[in-house]
Amino acid sequence: MAVLVAGLLASGAAASAEIRILALGDSLTAGYGLAAADSFVARLGAALDLAEHDVKVIDAGVSGDTTTGGLARLEWALAGGVDAAIVALGSNDALRGIDPSVSRANLDRILSVLGQRNIPVLLAGMAAPRNLGTDYVAAFDAIYPELADQHGAILYPFFLDGVAMVPSLNQDDGIHPNARGVEVIVERMVPYVLRLLERATSGP
Repeated sequence: MAVLVAGLLASGAAASAEIRILALGDSLTAGYGLAAADSFVARLGAALDLAEHDVKVIDAGVSGDTTTGGLARLEWALAGGVDAAIVALGSNDALRGIDPSVSRANLDRILSVLGQRNIPVLLAGMAAPRNLGTDYVAAFDAIYPELADQHGAILYPFFLDGVAMVPSLNQDDGIHPNARGVEVIVERMVPYVLRLLERATSGP
């Protein structure tokens, strides 16, 4: 991880002021089943520290939350001031078979609120369970690239990329990443987060 981050920053200067990144998500960002130090938020913060950025990653992950819940608590999550946001919601919508149009509308509203405040966003995609049928899968999976394009957000195509369906990287439930799985997620996502930081420090 240190080598990756150092290489990515070879041509850039470190930020001089603290950047507050909101991680609005569910159990995947909240670190369900993990020690606090092994959670996504903690590991991402540590990776950015290696990159010599003064960054505070704010944990706004609530286990079991849906896009509806995320939208309902968005204003509260923003109350302390935020410079950038990672939106990682929707996995529970898919697991519960919620109508993709509902998930889309909620995420659309979340991105709209963040856009109105000139808060740059990294939208982390989710994927529907394949046993829900081709129509549901197609409708749900399309939400993320389409909304990222519509709102000008940075798209990280799949939050669990490289981890989903890999037993050694998941807890016993086969859904939530273990500590090593979180390391893989963070390592793959860091280049996208660095792009987010560039947007946050370049102004509207």
